[in-house]
Amino acid sequence: MTKTQAQADKMIPVTVLTGFLGAGKTTLLKRILTEYHGNRIAVIENEFGPESIDNELLVQNSDEQIIELSNGCVCCTVRGDLLNTLNDLKVRRQNGELTFERVVIETTGVANPGPVCQTFFMDDSVAAFYRLDAVITVVDAKHGMETLDTQPEAQKQVGFADRILVSKKDLVTDEEYSALRHRLLHMNPRAEIMPVHFGEIDINKVLDISGFNLNTILDIDPEFLAEEHPDAAHDHDHGHDHGHDHDHDHAHGDHHDHDHHHHDHHHAHHDDEIGAFVFKSDKAFIPERLEEFLSGVVQVFGPDLYRYKGILYMKGMRQRMIFQGVHMLMGAEPGKPWGPKEKPSNTMVFIGRKLPKDVILNGLNQCLVQK
Repeated sequence: MTKTQAQADKMIPVTVLTGFLGAGKTTLLKRILTEYHGNRIAVIENEFGPESIDNELLVQNSDEQIIELSNGCVCCTVRGDLLNTLNDLKVRRQNGELTFERVVIETTGVANPGPVCQTFFMDDSVAAFYRLDAVITVVDAKHGMETLDTQPEAQKQVGFADRILVSKKDLVTDEEYSALRHRLLHMNPRAEIMPVHFGEIDINKVLDISGFNLNTILDIDPEFLAEEHPDAAHDHDHGHDHGHDHDHDHAHGDHHDHDHHHHDHHHAHHDDEIGAFVFKSDKAFIPERLEEFLSGVVQVFGPDLYRYKGILYMKGMRQRMIFQGVHMLMGAEPGKPWGPKEKPSNTMVFIGRKLPKDVILNGLNQCLVQK
């Protein structure tokens, strides 16, 4: 374990910055590229459209693909594909031509971040040198609701996020912000949601989030778990008892996403295609069954599975297993042993588009040791 940690420490962390047109990505990026923050960052512009970064910053030298800036950052545009650009930066760094300690990739406003993330799992030369840290999604408080209603790619950006930065909160009422936050939370309970004024954001809120680490923190907002799974929340999290468990009579993991909308009627009309659900059980998984079932799920639903993550209790293993995936790429490794006072259990979260929740939850139940 320590070896892999040491290897990870030497790798270059990569942040993927996404968000819809006009949400404020470029403002944030400008700040990273011009402010003195002590980090030497290589910024990769994935420019496929007119909204390319910043003509005024880079126009003076537009024929060069990689430009060094006065604060030690490097800015480059993707002219071919991302893989070539990452390898080009890697070679230049290894040859001593460039110095940078981390990479930020800005995707275009209309892009699905999924393929960008997959790049870091699929190519060995990239995977050995770069470590995907997190997807940061910028959402505009003023236009966010409308954008989510009309733009499927904006929903994907929310589904993939490890952290959601909400800009322009000062332009909306508290109630409007609360409605947007509630909606984002239901689309992606893993991501921390924070309002930001881009003039003041701490760069460290964007870097070193470890969203792709195989760690034992499942980073699900407890408010979501308490609302969606009151019985599960009561077992583990007494601080979040919302007192409406009488509405749910189902077995573990069999609840329906929108049962509780009568508590919060002004949010009920958003039936987003992107959503999340949680599976919990105190029974152990039969490893072969689980592997077979998850492989099938990934084959069939991979394009619509955005992020999934879990801490697993496997029959015959003293250690917990930690797993995660993006689309069709799935990885797992052993975590620390269950403690003497810990009750081993499974917790998994799935985020994606129109996923057949009941099919997946029932299938997972079939993979458990049936006592």
